[in-house]
Formats: sequence, structure tokens, C-alpha cells
Amino acid sequence: MQYTKLWLDTDKHCIKDQHIQQKLGYWVFQSVYWEPTTSAKNIASVAVCQKEWSQGIASLLGFVPESATRQQATTAFVIDQTAFAQKGPQKQGCYRFLLSQKQGKDFLCIQASDPSGWLYGMFHLFREISLRHSLEKLDQSPQIPSHPLRMLNHWDNLDGTIERGYAGSSFFFQNNQILCNERTKEYVRLMASVGINAVVINNVNVRDQATKLITTAYLDDLQKLADLFSSYGIALYISLNYASPIELGGLDSADPLDECVIAWWQEKMREIFAHVPHLGGFLVKADSEGRPGPFSYGRNHAQGANMLARVAKPYDALIIWRCFVYNCKQDWRDTKTDRARACYDHFAPLDGQFLDNVILQIKNGPMDFQVREPVTPLFGALQHTNQMLEVQIAQEYTGQQKHVCYLLPMFQEILSFQTHMPGVQHDRVEDIISGQALDSQTHCGITAVANTGDDPNWTGHDLATANLYGFGRLAFDACLDAKTIATEWCQLTYGLDGQVCQTIVDQILLPSWPAYESYTSPLGIGWMVNPNHHYGPNVEGYEYDLWGTYHRADWRGIGVDRSSQGTGYAMQYQQQNALMYDKKETCPMELLLFFHYVPYTYVLPTGKTLIQHIYDTHFQGSQMAQDFVKAWESLKGKIEDEAFQRVQERLWLQQDSAKEWCDRINTYFYRRCGIPDEQGRKIY
Repeated sequence: MQYTKLWLDTDKHCIKDQHIQQKLGYWVFQSVYWEPTTSAKNIASVAVCQKEWSQGIASLLGFVPESATRQQATTAFVIDQTAFAQKGPQKQGCYRFLLSQKQGKDFLCIQASDPSGWLYGMFHLFREISLRHSLEKLDQSPQIPSHPLRMLNHWDNLDGTIERGYAGSSFFFQNNQILCNERTKEYVRLMASVGINAVVINNVNVRDQATKLITTAYLDDLQKLADLFSSYGIALYISLNYASPIELGGLDSADPLDECVIAWWQEKMREIFAHVPHLGGFLVKADSEGRPGPFSYGRNHAQGANMLARVAKPYDALIIWRCFVYNCKQDWRDTKTDRARACYDHFAPLDGQFLDNVILQIKNGPMDFQVREPVTPLFGALQHTNQMLEVQIAQEYTGQQKHVCYLLPMFQEILSFQTHMPGVQHDRVEDIISGQALDSQTHCGITAVANTGDDPNWTGHDLATANLYGFGRLAFDACLDAKTIATEWCQLTYGLDGQVCQTIVDQILLPSWPAYESYTSPLGIGWMVNPNHHYGPNVEGYEYDLWGTYHRADWRGIGVDRSSQGTGYAMQYQQQNALMYDKKETCPMELLLFFHYVPYTYVLPTGKTLIQHIYDTHFQGSQMAQDFVKAWESLKGKIEDEAFQRVQERLWLQQDSAKEWCDRINTYFYRRCGIPDEQGRKIY
């Protein structure tokens, strides 16, 4: 691998503002000299770097720096390639800073493994300047992305709507046309600035006009979008309809072992990549929630994924295969069939059968992005298969960007979960998806269902941008903690006022996930929402449906028995975790009702009965939502008026919704069990 160098000529004395001089350590940039290893494929990226450098410095420091080719014949710094070498898949986008003097002048050098590393280095530098950190203390060690793939999955439809979208309409599609405009460009810059390197632009539920994205009607426009993404180091992906040979090709089958189907896909891939050579690959949802897949032909998911992988392989394209596969036609009276088991049951037996350009995309929990779920046992079961973690920053079940719910603490809990894989030294989820745990992995990473739309603030709720920013930062550097990321985001968004930052981070963002959990569904049970749109409390909204989302509450207790005596789901974990989850006494309290049916009078480790815990947490959560309003209102005059009002209105709505949740949940369980609240609070 060739490493490129970007030299930043500096002057320590050209800014008159002594405060800024002190904070920056006197490093002020006058010009930039490029020593790139140029080739046809990265000329566009070099141009992007030059443009971003000029714009960034002009915005931050108020002058446009000179840009020129370095002419001085001096000895260049050369970074040893072993500095970026590590176990696991190769990680592009690595960079480091060097502070030096040449010919009596001060220089800052950004060295990078590829052009995207330049961008990450520059955005890092801009971040440090914005936060007024001293550049003399700039970390000069290599900055290596934690995850090879750092992806966003957009669920945008070609008509401009967004499935589970809470921030306006799509900025990729409108009226069945692809958009590539200023908004799209700003989005690409935004994603590159936090380290995202792959984006799926269309909904995983590929239907109707979206199926035609892989036809010549759209490929030229896709190519323009892919070129834009590529210039910022981001690979464009699209979601595929597995039944395309039938719906587009006129075949009577999509059987992955049918020679006619294979031939159709071979020709289709040749056509796609002739138009869109920068395409990174394809995301596939198959045999799930009514989507077609290999099950229709008696084939398994390895056979289905591998067929596409073989025909995509000549183009260095990846097939990302979602593991969200379950029977959505369950009978609520059947207490042995368990949706939670499905992911493991379908995919664990196929370990080692997937080709090396297939990645299994695995949701963080076995159900569907609930406010609290156990980490899926599929992590820890696969030792010979490429894997990536899927989380959701679109707040489908966590307030839909009407409520503030900062999700980075949840993501960090997921990443730190120990799978206890036998024979593996580093066995956390983070170790698996970063490529550190398994030598057999050739591709891995992390993805999030996106929370963006064309609203002026991108995410509907101003504070929801903390999840978008935070996911990108955590994906690039998993060593960052949730508070550090929140503080960084807050300072970049609202400035360096200490009271503003402390209030938003410590009194609103960090308590927001525990608050939402407290006033919604207790102890891991999940789901108590209105069907279809999933917003607002409805305790029995899904209790007698076909989707397998039950809480089993009756007059005696609540919870789903997933122990060895129930559905057996707990036994899908490696032994140490299985033993922990199998018994009420050792099961983590926050997941108790996910794994066990528990009487209302059962005494928890806190000394409270189950029913009293339900009452207390819901009253507490409702109070926390009121406290968010008070905390925000204490900042009046310190936040720009329009932005202040936008957040205030959302927090008022959250306060009212939290009280509704509290009243409905407590009333439901009081009427079920007849046991009063020990504190005598109003329950209807």
C-alpha cells in the first residue's frame, strides 16, 4: 500500500486574537502542499480534499489558504507500512499527524493510507480547531478505523417517502427519480466528516418501482451518485429484490440453483457494473416479512446468498445478507414457537457455508430494535462467517425522533457484550465485528438504520442529530465513550459554553435512554405500542397478533418463558451466558421478563416486588421527562431562539407522552393484579 502525504505550511504569528492563539497552540495554516500518489481513480478525491481544506479553513479561521504543489526538494516523512498493520480485515482510511520543521518553517503533515484518510485527517483537524484544542498536543499516533465497514442503511422509497422516517422526505428520491443535488452533496460531506464509508440508499423492502433501480432506466443516475460518494471515500450500495428475475426478467423462478436464474443475474451484474463501476454491492432482505427468497424453492440462505455472491465477485462487490428472518404467521396460543429463536435457528447451522464476499448483517437483538433486548446469540455462534452488526438510529421503537433518546450508551453495551465463544481470546461483539476475534473473516463492520430526511435540521428533532453524529464517531473509534461523544457533539453544535454543554449532556442526553425505558416497557418485555406505526402506548396492541411479540401478562404475572423449560431460547447462547439467562435468580434484572414469566409478587434484587418496580419506574420516567423540559428551559437566551423553540416543543410533547405511557401502563397492571401502589399515587 502506498501512503500519501499532505503538508500544511503554518505560521505561528498571523492571528491577532491572543485567546485563539493560546487555544490552538499558535498553529495557523497559510497554505497546503500536496504530495499525493495520484492515479485516475483518486484524482476526484484529491480535488475534494483541496476544496474541503479551503472551505474548512476559511470557515474556521476567516481566510482562504493558498493551495500549491510542493516544489522544495526536502526529505519527506515516510510512514512504515507496519504502523497500520493489524490482525483482521484491512482497514482503509487510516491517518496520522506529524508536527515538524522544514527549511526553517513549521509544518503539520497528515499521512494517510488512501485519499479517504486525508479527509478523515482534515475533518479531525477541523474538529480540534472548532473545539479550541491545542494542536501542539495533537495525537501523532496512527488513527485506525475500528470497523472496516461503517455503513448507514436508508429505508427510502423511490416516491420520496421513507419507511420509519421521522424527519421529512427522502433526499435521494422524488417522484420515482434519483436526486443528486446540493442537499445530496451536503449529506455526503456530513457522512464523510464522521467517518461513514458505505451507504445503502433504498429501502430493504424492495417493491414496485424500486425493483427497477438495477435497470438502465436508473443506472446512469446511479453512476453520478456513486461517483459523488466515491470522491468522499464512501461506497454506494443498493437493496435488491430477490425476485428480480421474475419481476424484471420474465422468468418463472428465482431459484438460486436454476441455471437460467444464474445466467440472468450474471448478465444483470455485467450491465450494472458497466454503468456503475464504483458500486460497492447489494443489501438483501429475503424470506422475511413477505419478501421473496430462497425458501420458496427449498433452498437455504447460504445457497441464496452465494448465488448472488458468485456473480458479483468479478466486480469486487459484496452481498450483505440480512439475518432478520422469522415466521410472521405465528399463533399466539402456541407458547413454544418463539420469534426470538429464528435468527439463530436459520443461520447458526450454516456457519462456514457462505462465500467470502457475503456478510451476514445481524440485528443487535433477536426481536426488533426494542428499547431493551439481549444481544442476539448469533454473535458467538458463527466462527467461520463474515458478520456485521445492525443497529437503528431511526427511533422506531424509542420515540420516533419526537422524544429525545440518546442511543450511544445502548450501542456501547451491545459492543461490550461478551459472547464466551470457545477458543477465542477476544470474544466481545466489538471484537467480532472489528475483525479482531476471527481470522476467518474477510469483511465485517457495523451499520445503522438512518434517521435522516429533508427536514432543515436533518433529523426532525435537533437533539436526534446526536445519534447520527455519535454513530459515525463510534463506528470509526469504538474506544470513545458515550459521554465524550455527546460532549463533542454538543460543543460543535451549540458552542463552548460550559453551562449549555453540561445541561444538555448530563441532564438531558445521558439520562434519556434510561428515562424512555422507564416510562415505556418494563424489564426487557418490549412491544407495548400501537400496531403498524409503533408510536404511543398500547399494552395489548400486539398481544394476540401473528408477529410473535407477546408479553403473556395475566392476573398472576408477566413475561415470556424462554428458559430451558420454556421455548429454549436461552440455551442458544454459549454455556456461560445460557446458564446466566436460564434462571430468574441469575438473569440480569433489566432482561428478566424477556427470559422469564414472573409473578407480580416476586421480589427483585432491589427488594421491591415486580409490580412495585413497574409502578415506580413509570412514575420516575414520567418525572424525568418533565425534568428534561426544565433543564432545557434553563438555557433560554443561551441557544438561538428558533433552535431553542424547536427543541422545547419536542420536549413538551415528550413530557405529555411520557405521562400517557405512565398512566396507561400502571393502570393496565393495577387492573390485572389488583395490587395497589405502596406509595398511594394516582393510578386510574
